[in-house]
Amino acid sequence: MSLSVSGEPLTLSEVCRVAAGKPRVRVTIEGDVRERLQASVDLVAEAVTQDRSIYGVTTGFGGMAQVTVDGEQAAASQNNLLSFLATGAGAPIDPQHVRAAMLLRANVLARGCSGVRPEIVERLVRFLNEDATPIVRELGSIGASGDLVPLSVVARAMTGQTGFVRVQHGGQVWTGTECLERLGLEPIALQPKEGLAIVNGTSFSSAIAANCSEQTRRLLAVALGVQTMMLQALQVHEEPFEEFVHRHKPHPGQVWSAAMLRRLLREGRTHTPSTSPHVQDRYSLRCLPQYLGAIVEGVARVRDVVETEMNSVSDNPLIDAEGGQFYQSGNFLGQYVGMAMDDLRRYLGLLAKHLDVQIATLVAPEFNNGLPASLQGCAEPAYNMGLKGLQITGNSIMPLLTWAANPLVEHFPTHAEQFNQNINGLSWGSASLCWRSVDLFRHYLSVSLLFAVQALDLRAHAVAGHYDGRALLGTLTTPLYEAVCQLVGSTTGPQRPLVKHDADQWLEEYQQALHGDLSDGQSLVRSVATVLQSFDDEFVGRTTGRGGAGDRR
Repeated sequence: MSLSVSGEPLTLSEVCRVAAGKPRVRVTIEGDVRERLQASVDLVAEAVTQDRSIYGVTTGFGGMAQVTVDGEQAAASQNNLLSFLATGAGAPIDPQHVRAAMLLRANVLARGCSGVRPEIVERLVRFLNEDATPIVRELGSIGASGDLVPLSVVARAMTGQTGFVRVQHGGQVWTGTECLERLGLEPIALQPKEGLAIVNGTSFSSAIAANCSEQTRRLLAVALGVQTMMLQALQVHEEPFEEFVHRHKPHPGQVWSAAMLRRLLREGRTHTPSTSPHVQDRYSLRCLPQYLGAIVEGVARVRDVVETEMNSVSDNPLIDAEGGQFYQSGNFLGQYVGMAMDDLRRYLGLLAKHLDVQIATLVAPEFNNGLPASLQGCAEPAYNMGLKGLQITGNSIMPLLTWAANPLVEHFPTHAEQFNQNINGLSWGSASLCWRSVDLFRHYLSVSLLFAVQALDLRAHAVAGHYDGRALLGTLTTPLYEAVCQLVGSTTGPQRPLVKHDADQWLEEYQQALHGDLSDGQSLVRSVATVLQSFDDEFVGRTTGRGGAGDRR
């Protein structure tokens, strides 16, 4: 498939497909992009000729903006900008963030508000289509003046100003100069404003945030499926999910969560009354729509923020070619992304917290309505301990997720770059921490899936005399159960549960198989396609106005 770079809004899902590089998406440039870009370039050239004082064009940068750069040095100043910003530290970031950032930067530059030639946008697109990905390090941006240091790596690689930068291409790592030679490209000599236009924006923070948001959307859908399987295993009262209840507290997320739970619990399944000895279940079961609803709305709100930011022109100064004006301003501040990613980490922690409570309920005979302690698969031999170790692993992940939910944005330093950047969005740091939280939650969700399947198998044996947990599920949750069993190579079925004897399997291997599948968005994600579709129909596409923006897999 192809995707056009024209300055028009991209959807979050489109960006994430290009970022993942599978299937390959060919990026093209269409529309009147060339004319728009050339008009802004002409205005910059005119300003330089007239010796106008334009920030970053005929002046120094940041706290040294009082330094005058004459017209003859204006182009060299852009190259030098890339040199003094080459200061990244830490380990390389995930290449899909770099690909997403290059796409976003190309698209916003194509709006014609930044003073770059068509060749700059074309070069970014060429790197994407050739799968040439600069190696960018994890430390170096404070979300003020955008993501200067990370974007300078991309700028150096694509323009070929230095051989120091490294680029992944064809399964190997090359210097920037070598990569250009492999692609049959010549170095580009930057013109006034072009270096600043490439590096001065929030595209990198937005790229990481986009990947975090899309992953969270998928994991939220799987989590809802896991919760449903746990509800079935515990044989809860379904009364709290009825439409009448939520009609009288009509928060959109709560109403949607309750409706989705009703479908997941009942579609294709004969309703059976709860066997619980209590007239009503504990809060973690009875209040699930109210708890999830606030998270669902929060995840949707974060997606809206990220889509708005990633489609925004965020460099400085902005150029109104038609009106002949330069606007020295502050769209580069990453505050929106920083706060959104602080929020998203919190939502991930809350999702895990609730699953943790359900797991604690499942393993305790005092609360689990007749299931074995620690979901022990077999009482003989007596030393079978069930899923005790797996719960310990889950508990080791939980504190990391809730600790990571602490906000970063209010801890900004106030002294960067001669006090010019005396407030900072910290969008890069917040988004990078969120990517770590996403991975931690994938691990926790993998643990939760094993608990859910084991509990269903044991409940099936208690009520039907066999160990096939599918007997308790409807048509919408059966695919998730089956995906888990297939991924772990389990022989679960009528004769035995997922885990019968402790020594019969390696739960670490099971967990890793599930985590890998969640990371790639494969069978586990596809098994909850109905939930994803419903979420998209209800909450996605409000920012771009294009609707249905989510991945339909």
